[in-house]
Amino acid sequence: MIQSLLIANRGEIARRIMRTARALGVRTIAVYSEVDAAMPFVREADDAVCIGPAPARESYLDQAKILAAARQTGAEAIHPGYGFLSENADFAEAVIAAGLVWVGAPPAAIRAMGLKDAAKALMSEADVPVTPGYLGEDQSTERLHAEADAIGYPVLIKAVAGGGGKGMRRVERSGDFSDALASCRREAASSFGDDRVLLEKYILNPRHIEVQVFGDMHGNVVHLFERDCSLQRRHQKVIEEAPAPGMDGATREAICAAAVKAAKAVDYVGAGTIEFIADASEGLRADRIWFMEMNTRLQVEHPVTEEITGQDLVEWQLRVASGEPLPKRQEELSINGWAMEARLYAEDPARNFMPSIGPIDHLVLPADIRCDSGVEEGGEVSSFYDPMIAKLIAHGPARDDAIADLAAACADVQCEPVKTNAWFLVRILESPPFQAGKMTTNTIAELGDALVAAPEPSEDLLQVAASAAVFDSGVAPARLGEPAFARFAGLLGFRLNRPPDQRVRLDVDGSFREVTFDLLAEDDTRLQHFGATRSDTSTILFEDGAAYVTSAYVPRACRDGAIGSGAVSAPMPGRIVSVEVHQGMKVEAGQRLVVLEAMKMEQALIAPFAGTVGELSARAGAQVSEGTVLVRIEREDA
Repeated sequence: MIQSLLIANRGEIARRIMRTARALGVRTIAVYSEVDAAMPFVREADDAVCIGPAPARESYLDQAKILAAARQTGAEAIHPGYGFLSENADFAEAVIAAGLVWVGAPPAAIRAMGLKDAAKALMSEADVPVTPGYLGEDQSTERLHAEADAIGYPVLIKAVAGGGGKGMRRVERSGDFSDALASCRREAASSFGDDRVLLEKYILNPRHIEVQVFGDMHGNVVHLFERDCSLQRRHQKVIEEAPAPGMDGATREAICAAAVKAAKAVDYVGAGTIEFIADASEGLRADRIWFMEMNTRLQVEHPVTEEITGQDLVEWQLRVASGEPLPKRQEELSINGWAMEARLYAEDPARNFMPSIGPIDHLVLPADIRCDSGVEEGGEVSSFYDPMIAKLIAHGPARDDAIADLAAACADVQCEPVKTNAWFLVRILESPPFQAGKMTTNTIAELGDALVAAPEPSEDLLQVAASAAVFDSGVAPARLGEPAFARFAGLLGFRLNRPPDQRVRLDVDGSFREVTFDLLAEDDTRLQHFGATRSDTSTILFEDGAAYVTSAYVPRACRDGAIGSGAVSAPMPGRIVSVEVHQGMKVEAGQRLVVLEAMKMEQALIAPFAGTVGELSARAGAQVSEGTVLVRIEREDA
């Protein structure tokens, strides 16, 4: 068994790997960027080495620095986790060349599966069913357009070197093809340095089904059954489950056998995932499921497979990398119950999923299910990396049990002032398509506003907020005795022989609310459900995964802001990608001024009204903090 392990990653997956390594008696070594110095994974490692500034290209993607850290600490092996360098064949070769153990797929397998067109051609040769499409070398616009017309619309244009949902365009009609192709090529060239594409028939009722495979150095390959990852937003997985709903035994046997065949075709070693796309218009059928791609690493969603099989996949990785045979034979593996995972992100679904960045003053994660987290209360969500806070994993005897447990867990999440998608996850889990197991990769988009409309506080929560505002004493007032009643009367203006005015004016997340306050309310159990925290001026209450900042309403004049003053400010910390105006330039309302990048997402800042650029402090490449005024527009009629 490996004796010392450097984890070339950060956050949740670094902690996850360390947990298993520690149980096996393996010494753990963390590498971290300057901005991650206080993160839990650094503190929990046996040794830790700072490898550079916050930008990933100067730290977690710097191969030389990681190898130097391994030499410095005497590491025997390197585990890449997922993301960053996990599927970089050159890095894998460099690790092996340095005399270290690479806890990952063989470099040759990474290369074979790294380009989507080559991988599909290889799978076709291995008799693994592939999606109908075009994989040819002729990349001329004319040939690609002709092939798309022949396949039939809608078609999907995909970058051959793509991943993470980038470099993909759905085309509905022939007349839109050329523009979509040009856009896809630009994005592919920018993201991957390779503008080649392939074409696929777009499946109208697609389910994303994937199979966990594992190989060892002795030629053994097994599968650990399937996962359903159909619930996606912009090609990013949101909720994953195992097994797949509606999968019968014969279909499972066929798809898992195809996955094992695919792994054997590239002499696969280690943990890998074969991803399939299924046409679910007639349910899950073996003849309507096609190979899509292979991920040559441990997946984010691997815990659901661990839960239904009782196996530790990180332990399997370490044992296989140490030269041991697979811990189990195929006939020793079975499915036990149902598992689901929800990805808890620092983002605001009601604001187009804008990343929420900054310190986490208050964080409570559910204690009665598995939580694989990367941050803790008192920590911070950085603008430099993926905004995942935790993965919430529920396991139960049946699918309905897993849904109920995971929905309750998401509803119990408390996080402030950073926003999370917890309430959005609750809505998905409670939606009819998901409850029925009839979801597709289009479900989230189809449900639209039903999922992302800002949550509304319940009457019970507003009563608690009113109590806190009136008595300024937290959220558990005793029964209104004589002194308290007298104070209440003084505050709200009771008058002799006139009906009392029981209305309380509240500020809830910046909006005015008027609540009829229940004077005779007991200190009953409902007051315990909102997990209140206090700031200097507010009470923060939590309900169904959402946080509400409440206080007594104080009328105030309108504040100076973008709409009134023309000041356009950074809505979050980030890097300015481009500045598209200059001082003195005339602009129209809604015209793009500046593009800001944070957490791998770009946001365009636009002109609030027509006018002239009066002040311009934004500079391309600059890092800015939240609230920094970047542009000020002067009205035309000023």
